[in-house]
Amino acid sequence: MIFKTKKIERTVTLTKQACEGILSYCKMNHPNEMVLILKGKSKKGAVFIDSLVIPPFSETGPIFAGFPSSFLPLDLSYVGMAHSHPVGSGDPSLEDLNNFFGLVSIIVKSPYNEDDVFAWDSSGNSIAISISE
Repeated sequence: MIFKTKKIERTVTLTKQACEGILSYCKMNHPNEMVLILKGKSKKGAVFIDSLVIPPFSETGPIFAGFPSSFLPLDLSYVGMAHSHPVGSGDPSLEDLNNFFGLVSIIVKSPYNEDDVFAWDSSGNSIAISISE
């Protein structure tokens, strides 16, 4: 018996407030990277992000940002993480992919405007992203 799996096309929608929070946090931490946990919902491949969490015991520097996931409280509304790239592109690095958390990774490149926000899946494939009111 052969089972065929249908690949779900993933999309990401950020509320305007969540997007502004991410961009503001990037600017506050520049020239260091920043890291945030994304909270929201996912249904049939559509990921909706409406709030952010600063992870406990997170560490950041000019070329890294991370956190020990073992200290996160259990919360089924975590859908991924966001971090910044103060220098370079909005593409995920190999280290970003190896430390993937949740369903989606948002990477924001400098100078941290709405056009500098990119979403990725765990394989490094780009995901369409939109901002809602």
